[in-house]
Amino acid sequence: MLSSACRRFISSPSAAAVIRSSRAAYAPASPPRAAYSSISATEIAERTKRMLDAKEQSGLSYDELASKLGVTNTYTAQLLMGQAKLTSETAIKLQEALPDASKQDIEDMTTAFPMRAFDEEILKEPNVYRTYEAITHYGEAIKSIINEQCGDGIMSAIDFYCDVGTTTGKHGEKRVVITFNGKFLPHIEQKMDDDSAKSPRD
Repeated sequence: MLSSACRRFISSPSAAAVIRSSRAAYAPASPPRAAYSSISATEIAERTKRMLDAKEQSGLSYDELASKLGVTNTYTAQLLMGQAKLTSETAIKLQEALPDASKQDIEDMTTAFPMRAFDEEILKEPNVYRTYEAITHYGEAIKSIINEQCGDGIMSAIDFYCDVGTTTGKHGEKRVVITFNGKFLPHIEQKMDDDSAKSPRD
């Protein structure tokens, strides 16, 4: 038999709150809400795998494939990974260089506009993280030198070339060389006479 104290607790608001909390803790979790996107990450990942498989079957290195396409080795890798848009002219060269690649995949690469983004999980990969770390560590110094040599502005990442190579160090060790070649974009003085789309004033 329950004591009078237990009966009073069971009928109290506190007990009701404990029961509600317990039910919530053991209730099945709601399925995550699907986020809308204009692209299919799954389709891109599957196509990327097929293109990388075709590259492997060809036996070509990125440098060799880039030479056949007439673009940088980094841009070549971006094309295969869906991070850059394939032009019709380069598509012909890519099909010739990678005969195992399907015509449909190459056609899709010419018509689809890439979503130029990255999964933050990639920063856990040591090679990627170290490159990121180098840019952030030297970032302020790089900015200072750009300002001194070019003025007040930034380096474009659109009118931009990236090339990865290697060299041999003084002690015979292999060293990585990454070249960023971007157009300098000066910040402008926002003169009223040059503003062709002034905001309305009601």
